[in-house]
Amino acid sequence: MAVDVVRESARAGRVVLWEESPRDGAQAKTLMTGGFRVRLARAQGGVFGADGPRHVVFAAGFPAVCAEEFEAVRQVAVEAEGAVSVSAVCRGTRDDVRQALASVRGGAHARIMVIVPASEAMARVMTHGSAERALSAGAALVAQAREDGDGVAVDVCLADASRADHALTGEHAARMTEAGAGVVVLADTVGDQLPEETGSMFAAVRRHAGEEVVLASHLHNDLGLALANTLRAVREGVRVLSASWLGIAERSGMVATEQLLFLLAYRPDRTRALLGDDRGPWWTAPDLTRLPEIARMVAAETGAPLGVTTPVVGDGVGTISTGTPFVHPRLFEPYDPRELLGVEPRVVLTHLASARVVTAVAARLGHALDPEGARAAAAWVKSRAFGQGHAVVSDADFADHLAGRAVPPARAGR
Repeated sequence: MAVDVVRESARAGRVVLWEESPRDGAQAKTLMTGGFRVRLARAQGGVFGADGPRHVVFAAGFPAVCAEEFEAVRQVAVEAEGAVSVSAVCRGTRDDVRQALASVRGGAHARIMVIVPASEAMARVMTHGSAERALSAGAALVAQAREDGDGVAVDVCLADASRADHALTGEHAARMTEAGAGVVVLADTVGDQLPEETGSMFAAVRRHAGEEVVLASHLHNDLGLALANTLRAVREGVRVLSASWLGIAERSGMVATEQLLFLLAYRPDRTRALLGDDRGPWWTAPDLTRLPEIARMVAAETGAPLGVTTPVVGDGVGTISTGTPFVHPRLFEPYDPRELLGVEPRVVLTHLASARVVTAVAARLGHALDPEGARAAAAWVKSRAFGQGHAVVSDADFADHLAGRAVPPARAGR
């Protein structure tokens, strides 16, 4: 039997990211081609070098959706082999399980994840029966999948675990693990938990499940708390953490991969305190400079926007437009964007620009300004911003102004 590197990593206290952007991200009305999923899997695995499969489970898709989706998952399983641990997601039926196994079979570190309802309400909708019956059936499916899977690891996602009976959930998580499940994912499917409730859920399920069970988180962002809830799960000992690039997922999304990964990596002292463990969270420390490029790839493929306020990978990272941050940038940043992310600082002209900022931009464009010229240029920049109806004045317009070329007057709202 092949070594389950994800289970092994979690039990060793290492963090594993369960990447959901190709799968749950599709419910954010996005579509990744098979070729792009391969690119993304390779890029994300590359963040951890040769240890990609030990740190990234890549949920490549839901093969039962259609033939094209099956082929996309299969393409990832074949072409991203060795970069990540590739997973196919399926419903808790024998036909879906067989199809999922077929989509990843033969790949190194291949996995499937079976979705099983945990709450009474979800069980009635998904299986027309009780939660206990659905959970019992889930354990039987795990055993059958392990028998049929030719070494494919089998995981379970307990849907709506946040509203389930935590004692019952824990008991069945233990039975699923005994049947061969590698990881048991607890999902806050509706995204309604507060951090304290997340902590209580994982602690209660752990008490009833026992230490052999490897728990994972899958927490949605409907209340804007997915990141806080995931960090609370980490405090409770959870090391397998679902996330999605740019946070894309059903409804309001889930915790963003780039934010979670950066937060767990950029301050090792804080991370050790969060984990309550002197062991590092990584087999190979992640290369954070890759995050902006991957985020731009995902934004271009899916249409999910990268805004000026997007943390870690957004357009505002490393930008300066006002006087005091220009003179003392480190007073206004929690980290050095150049050092950690490879993002070069950029001075941007807006209506807030001081004479120092204007002078610096002018110098970048090849013009030296004396104090009087800087004041006049700053006045022009402010007038231009308000005239055009948006803050940023382009370098091209400013260069034309400095060169004495007429810049057509802007109209607000243009």
